[in-house]
Amino acid sequence: MGTHEEDDNFELDEDVSSASKRSSIADQEQGLLGGGTALLVMVISIWFARNLSHNVTDAVAKASSIQTNDYILDQDWDFDAPPRRREYTWTVRDQVHNPDGVYRPMMLVNDQFPGPLIEVNEGDTIVVHVDNRAVNATSLHWHGIYQNGTPHMDGTVGITQCPIAPGGKFTYEFTILGQSGTYWWHAHQGVQSSDGMHGPMVIHSRAEKSSQTIAYFSDRVLMVADHYHDLSSALLWQYLKPDMENMEPIPDSALLNGRTIRDCDDLPQRHCDNSTTNFGYPTLELASGQSHRLRIINVGAFAEFQVQIDEHELAVIEVDGTAVKPINYHRININPGQRYSVVVNTTVSGADNFWLRARMITRCFKGRSETLKPDVYGVVRYDTASAQMPTSTDWEEKLELECRDMDTTELKPLNAIAAPTTADAFFHFRANFEIGDWRLSRGVFDSSSWRANARSPSVLRTIDGLAEANTSFAPPASLGDGAGTAFINDVAFHKPRELVLQTTGIQTIDILISNFDDGNHPMHLHGYKYFVLAQGHGYPPMKSVLDGITRENIQPLYDSLDLSNPLRRDTASVEGYGWILLRLVADNPGIWAFHCHLSWHTEAGLLMQFLTRSDELAKMGIPEANRALCAAEGVERGMGPQDEDYRDFAE
Repeated sequence: MGTHEEDDNFELDEDVSSASKRSSIADQEQGLLGGGTALLVMVISIWFARNLSHNVTDAVAKASSIQTNDYILDQDWDFDAPPRRREYTWTVRDQVHNPDGVYRPMMLVNDQFPGPLIEVNEGDTIVVHVDNRAVNATSLHWHGIYQNGTPHMDGTVGITQCPIAPGGKFTYEFTILGQSGTYWWHAHQGVQSSDGMHGPMVIHSRAEKSSQTIAYFSDRVLMVADHYHDLSSALLWQYLKPDMENMEPIPDSALLNGRTIRDCDDLPQRHCDNSTTNFGYPTLELASGQSHRLRIINVGAFAEFQVQIDEHELAVIEVDGTAVKPINYHRININPGQRYSVVVNTTVSGADNFWLRARMITRCFKGRSETLKPDVYGVVRYDTASAQMPTSTDWEEKLELECRDMDTTELKPLNAIAAPTTADAFFHFRANFEIGDWRLSRGVFDSSSWRANARSPSVLRTIDGLAEANTSFAPPASLGDGAGTAFINDVAFHKPRELVLQTTGIQTIDILISNFDDGNHPMHLHGYKYFVLAQGHGYPPMKSVLDGITRENIQPLYDSLDLSNPLRRDTASVEGYGWILLRLVADNPGIWAFHCHLSWHTEAGLLMQFLTRSDELAKMGIPEANRALCAAEGVERGMGPQDEDYRDFAE
């Protein structure tokens, strides 16, 4: 297994190397390049590579001080405590770490990977003080949190905030109302989450103990993730280049709670050391004869996983923060951004340690990688089991080959809520990748491909425009007085770069997504949970296949729906060449991202926005601290490359 060192730990292609020569090393290291350009992205990768290769001893010493976490929740937690402010102080730094043995540059919070756990009760106020000491700007998104009344705290660069510039500070503050369960936080600037900027959030319900359908003895978080050996900015530059045709970067490893182990002899081109203490097979020590809750989160950038514990059934009790009636499964399929809580019973006889397996579904990868190790293992031990490796038996049924959501039709929310019987509006969107200027492949909804503006987020423009009674935010005259309307606003927003669905009043909206891409898209909506009404492959049921998709023509689909208690979640997938029908009660004032949670696809533009309750949003103000972010020097640093950056490479 061993260790080895190489002079050059990062492989940059000739385009990257030649472009980097446009600026002096002094300018690179002082961060004096124009922010937001692809050049700066590459410079940072090169800077890290040089510093790592020239300062291996120092890098190893710092990596050994990085804290890993088991995320075991407090068994004495007070679920009945009065609502309180829970404050956290976080420092973001650029660091070098070796989660699987291979050293690579990362962005970490408080010297931890993955990042700190936030654990609160429903009704608590979360306060997070962020000190950004990294070379790039950043932001933090609270995945699945409604942010009712605080849309400016959602953390989405270009939509709800400007980034926190290098050397800058910002405080997030929001109250948790009307939700509980398993969530997570992650950077929403570029693909920084893949560089280490993520961690779990657990919100306890006041009735969590009394409402347990299966009483459990312990409670912990288990995060699965794909892992890359290169900085995400370098990978993003490659991915978005001309002629790449949506060829997503292939991961190198898979991680459980930020850990795994690779054979360094298989990676001679990398600086690798698998003798340090901060990686290896994660071990879950579970008391025998008990039930234990595992909160599984896919925090990765690209890969879907199948998760199992050999010889143990997994009873699903929660999906994306929605408690459900328990159903047993052998394996859980989980896409990026999704969460499943399962209860496992440690009652198997004849052995006391078992493999926990998390396996990528690789069939939907468009490329192949010689360095990919798609499976990651953990060890489940009963009580004081021996340190020997498990000899447990895998399940006999075949592994899933297609990238798509697991069948959740059996999963029914404990708190039964019927979906509204009818919708006020119906919208059909086509999702696909198209080749545009300079032979660039970009993700689109109805030919609109999103691009973030680091200094002018949508929420600031919208609130200011509404406050000034700007007529560009008024509904079209054809919709009458505008009370209770839903429409595509292509007046206030430039539709080719910002597709915005705007509503006034409380509206029930049906959203049908048709996926004309061969890849799976886990669609995450900020600020909400939606009802998942139906999913499928090909086309939905229609009266006539010749008349296309309209609300009237898909009446056979509506006739088949069960609206009595559909699953409510915030991240559901539309499979390759498939479709999904969602029903949303648009009652939360704000402007919210709706995007594919494959990070590469978001950066390629597969994002649109929902501007909901614009009548109420007009009454909200934005704190001066948020506006001040936009005026700071360096907010563009860390943004993905602009299409124009590739002009020369397309010639």
